[in-house]
Amino acid sequence: VQLQAFGGGSVQAGDSLRLSCVASGLTFNNYNMGWFRQAPGKDREFVAGIDPEGRYTDYKDFVKGRFTISRDSTKSRIFLQMNNLKPEDTAVYYCAATTLYRAQAPLQYPYWGQGTLVTVSS
Repeated sequence: VQLQAFGGGSVQAGDSLRLSCVASGLTFNNYNMGWFRQAPGKDREFVAGIDPEGRYTDYKDFVKGRFTISRDSTKSRIFLQMNNLKPEDTAVYYCAATTLYRAQAPLQYPYWGQGTLVTVSS
C-alpha cells in the first residue's frame, strides 16, 4: 500500500490550498480515508475523514466550515480543500487509510502517506 500526499505550500492567512492524496496497492473503495496533521511539538491530530462510499464526512471542530474532504474513487484519490487558512493551521498534513468505518484516531489507521507541509503566515 502506498499513499502519496501533495499540494502543500507557503501561503498567507486567508488564502486557500488544495491537498491531494493518491492511493495505490489497495482496493480504494473498501477504505475509509482521513487527513491528519502534526504541528511542531504537538501530537498528530485528526482533521477530516470520509467513508468508503463518500457519503459521510467528519471534521474536527477547528476546521468545520473552512475545510472540505472529498474523494474520487475513479482515480483513487482524496482531496482536502482548505479555505480561509490561519497561522494555527501550519503543520505537516498526512493522508491515511483504514478499513475501520469513520475512524478518527491515528492508531486506527495502518497506512500513511509521507506528509506535505502547509505553512500559513500572518
